[in-house]
Parts: sequence; C-alpha cells; structure tokens
Amino acid sequence: MPQFWRPVRTLLGLLLRRPLVGTCVIPILPDGRIVLIQRRDSGCWGLPGGLVDWGEDIATAAKRELLEETGLDLINVGRLIGVYSDPERDPRFHSACVALEAYVDGNFFIRDKAEVMRIEAFTVDAIPRGNLAHDHDQQLQDYFNGATVLA
Repeated sequence: MPQFWRPVRTLLGLLLRRPLVGTCVIPILPDGRIVLIQRRDSGCWGLPGGLVDWGEDIATAAKRELLEETGLDLINVGRLIGVYSDPERDPRFHSACVALEAYVDGNFFIRDKAEVMRIEAFTVDAIPRGNLAHDHDQQLQDYFNGATVLA
C-alpha cells in the first residue's frame, strides 16, 4: 500500500469505528401503563427507540421514534433514566442509548412494520420481564428503582 493511503485509512477507521447514539423511551400512558413493542427481528418485547439522526437532538429523536414505532405522541419528557453504553447491549452494533421516561397519549399505530410486529400497554406487574430486547430489562429495573445510571 502506498504511504499516501495509510493516513487516509487510519482517519477513516477513526471516523467510522464509533458507537452509534440512540434513545429508548419508557412510554407512560395517562392510566399508568407502559407501552412496549414486539420487535420483528427477534420477536422480543422492548422499549420503542432508535438511532439519533444527523442534526437531531435526543428529545426530537425520542419523539420521532416513538411516533414511528407506536403512533403515540410524546406529551412530556419525564426524567433521564440513564445512559447505557455496554458494547454488548445491542447484538447488531455498538451503541450508546439515552433512556428517557416519557408521558404519552394517542392511539397505537405501527408506521414501521419492518421493525415492529405488535404494540401493547402493560401494567407494571404484567411486563414480560426477563427476556426483553437488548438491555431493556435493566433500563426498566433502573426506572422502577428511581435510579439514574451511567452504565
């Protein structure tokens, strides 16, 4: 390889090998139930969320992802639950996820049918814990414990 390409290759590696930034939403309906989606890729239940688009802030990404995956409107962002960045948290790639509590309203409607199979609202006791997608069990446990974590 010519000497010229070595720094270019190094720079590209530095620019492209970075964790992606995303957000997860813990959507709380007016009656207190928590909304989960059933993911098409794994069949697991999980929190709505996704990657932050270029030029977008976390709150805007959370609102957009919630609407795309559930049809629900984000009325008010509650508290920060945590920032989750374990390289193994998502089996597809290394991502850092900002988890937020969100008060939501509206009617369920799947806009992203390639990603979401079902939407359901659960009481706290009925959430299918133990086999949620990614690290969503941990995020919900931190939420219920009232914690704000950096993990």
